[in-house]
Amino acid sequence: MVEFALPKNSKLTKGKEFPAPENATNLKRVEVYRWNPDTGENPRIDIFQIDLDNCGPMVLDAVLKIKNEIDTTLAFRRSCREGVCGSCAMNVNGKNTLVCTKAIEDYEGTIKIFPLPHLDVIKDLVADMTNFFAQYASIKPWIETQTPPPADSERLQSKEERKKLDGLYECVLCACCSTSCPSYWWNSDKYLGPATLLQASRWLEDSRDENTGERLDELEDPYKLYRCHTIMSCTDTCPKGLNPAKAIADIKKMLAIRQQG
Repeated sequence: MVEFALPKNSKLTKGKEFPAPENATNLKRVEVYRWNPDTGENPRIDIFQIDLDNCGPMVLDAVLKIKNEIDTTLAFRRSCREGVCGSCAMNVNGKNTLVCTKAIEDYEGTIKIFPLPHLDVIKDLVADMTNFFAQYASIKPWIETQTPPPADSERLQSKEERKKLDGLYECVLCACCSTSCPSYWWNSDKYLGPATLLQASRWLEDSRDENTGERLDELEDPYKLYRCHTIMSCTDTCPKGLNPAKAIADIKKMLAIRQQG
């Protein structure tokens, strides 16, 4: 069961229930987490009846319909609608996902939409990603080199070298994996989390990068890396089908080999 960090000194209450559209017969019940820090009120769950005959097929379409036609005060992030930007990450029926890639018909019964768990909530479905992106920046997600670039070409890779990046570079930094990880929930101030460590692995595997030793030195820490207990929640929830747990294990293996050598 995913747990959510509620604002301090507050409890979750029942909110408004919006009536079904007149003459609508193909209805879907959608429950949405609402909280506005400016009002001083407790977080609540609002209930909407969505007419599926006048709604797009994806969960994001239902959220947009609520925003555009029922309650314009609803706050959430979204951009590309193609599972590329990572903006619309939310928790749907207990599992983190990108709502632009999940069909409404995939869910039987009520759809329950919450913000990503164990992040501070800015408003409604908008989670505070400040710490998440600061951790991402901390692993220096760019190529670092010691030698000058070739005079007449780019820094080249073989097809085999390039293939090592498959399953790593596709991450869209949606934070679904990190916010599904209990170790990250309790230690997000020190543990980098699955998403950042997947990105760290991406640069460690890049044949063009020449700063492997320093990168490993930065990760060799009881909390930054080794808070991972391989429970696989990150891999289970990744909407891109990636395997952060394997990437973390690969980093641990690199460190073990270095220690032996």
